[in-house]
Amino acid sequence: MRIEFPNAAREDFHWAQARLCIGSAADNDLVLAASQAAAKHLCIEQDRRGWVVQVLPSADRIYVNARPVRERALLRAGDVVSVGDCRLLLCDDEDPALRAPHKVAGEGCCTAALRAVAGPLSGRVLPLRYSLELGPGGSCALGPVQGEAVGLRVRWKEGRILLEDICRSSRHPVRVNGVVVQNVALLPGDQIGVAMHRFVLEAPGTEAEPGTVLLDERTTTNLPEAAAGPIGEVWWLIVTAAVLALGIALVLLIRF
Repeated sequence: MRIEFPNAAREDFHWAQARLCIGSAADNDLVLAASQAAAKHLCIEQDRRGWVVQVLPSADRIYVNARPVRERALLRAGDVVSVGDCRLLLCDDEDPALRAPHKVAGEGCCTAALRAVAGPLSGRVLPLRYSLELGPGGSCALGPVQGEAVGLRVRWKEGRILLEDICRSSRHPVRVNGVVVQNVALLPGDQIGVAMHRFVLEAPGTEAEPGTVLLDERTTTNLPEAAAGPIGEVWWLIVTAAVLALGIALVLLIRF
């Protein structure tokens, strides 16, 4: 993972370990100014769910995509973590433009949508049928940011979902998983960001379905059920159990 510092004259920070400690003390992995962070302010750890940020005791709250976090929160590439006046943009190491192509079988369309997870549209789900344009003149206005128009277009083409930056803002470029892009193919789970807006692509139909396993005659003869014994043994057990149950019922009836 890589951390960018928007609007700050500081080089990108790279890390590969499973735990990243951030604070103003010198023994942190990433050291911030004392005016911005406590000595031990937060940690980012990787577990089975992904990246998790934890605010350490006695430290002030932080913000993830402008939302306050007091204890823990899940992170994904493309999120902005604010610690005091310092903004940390989490970026994927992989350039989306260099990924292997991912296409829907038959080069058709399937169920897909953009889920807004941050910004003024947070909570909305925008379905993607053939094409979806957000921005000036689009189906959903994003509004100008600091006097600059921002916008993007997402569309199906030849079985793939393509993203295009239609405004090419120099201050607010479109990003995928934190990486600046202009035209790129998207994958399910990608986070698209422009200015304060964040959208996650949900396209369950693009995932490959498990293939059907056909059993031939040789395979069926080796099933565990075949090795359990002849079919007659099963009926013998059933009859025996029924006789025992009937006998117990008769004893109880005669006794009482």
